Amino acid sequence: MRYIIISRGMKTMEDNKVLEVNYNIAVHTIKNAILQSQYQAIKLINREQLALYYGIGRYISQNSRDGYWGTGAIGFISKRLQSELPGLRGFSERNLKNMRKFYEEWRILDANSAVATAELQDASDKNNLDIEIRQLQLPNFENFPVEEFFKIGFTHHTVILSQAKSIEERYFYIKLCANEYLKVGAIKKVISEDLYHNQGSMPNNFMAKIPDAELARRAILAFKDEYMLDFINVEELGARDIEDVDERVVENKIIQNIKNFIMAFGRDFTFVGNQFRVEALGHTHIIDLLFFNRELVSLVAIELKTGPFKPSYLGQLNIYLQVLDDFVRKPNENPSIGIVLCKSADKAYVEYAVRDYDKPMGVATFKTATEMPEKLRRALPDMEELKKLL
Repeated sequence: MRYIIISRGMKTMEDNKVLEVNYNIAVHTIKNAILQSQYQAIKLINREQLALYYGIGRYISQNSRDGYWGTGAIGFISKRLQSELPGLRGFSERNLKNMRKFYEEWRILDANSAVATAELQDASDKNNLDIEIRQLQLPNFENFPVEEFFKIGFTHHTVILSQAKSIEERYFYIKLCANEYLKVGAIKKVISEDLYHNQGSMPNNFMAKIPDAELARRAILAFKDEYMLDFINVEELGARDIEDVDERVVENKIIQNIKNFIMAFGRDFTFVGNQFRVEALGHTHIIDLLFFNRELVSLVAIELKTGPFKPSYLGQLNIYLQVLDDFVRKPNENPSIGIVLCKSADKAYVEYAVRDYDKPMGVATFKTATEMPEKLRRALPDMEELKKLL
């Protein structure tokens, strides 16, 4: 009898575990459905709000810029709106001016601008303001990010319009906001870091392969597309061209000048080792140069090549990053990043080649002292003289 009771108890515990798993699945499923529904609702509300604000912005612009409103008109209208619609938010004098700017900066989207201007002139002649506030009807512009435009909020648009000047920059930040669900503070930060002009510096797959969008942006900013290794002098090595020099010779010159290399490479890098060996599954993997970046909290593996870029380098680096993540990386560290440092590279080709690899990688090039412009080389002091001075 005692045995039967224990057996039933064990069975009950197992049943409870199964039920708990099923309940967790149900909660997860319902939660996702709710969040998806809320997201769709927000998108619809956002679209309506932006369309309304654009229409109001057009109306205010055409009356205050080209019409006969006085200087205090927008402030007066804001106060009356809030008194007649108690609890109304978003229609302060400042926000109404932002709506006007929203329209004026995106005037190219106004398919009805000529009609509205004619109506405004007619209304002026009749001394009334019976002009329709038309909501935004986006024309079919080539390359215009329609879906992303309506995904982000009015405050995001205001920030982008005030800080990003060119149309290409605005497109870029609108897409970034929409696809990465950036908050207002985050978009201010990336614009202040000038991510638009930095994001294409080194061909890489960081945005696609680093799950954390903020970390991906920091990784993009951490690397350059070209490094000046002016402590390597090919002539002193007795070679006519860098490709005549063995990669180990260049590597040894880097090790001998590791402080200079880190200064050239950027801040927050610490040197881990060269010819770094990782034993994995019965195979030995040797990484040319291994660093740790404190800002990224990531190991950074550098594969050094003295010739032009070859796609096979990425496959080799991908394996190195895999074994680093599985056998070397600590639990608190982010995924390892790999850089192919080679003599030359076709950026467009690298972007194409790197996109389907699983690990975050980029390709940078380097120049040596021999390749510096003759004027600059003559201006620099002789190395031996510099050592004496120091």
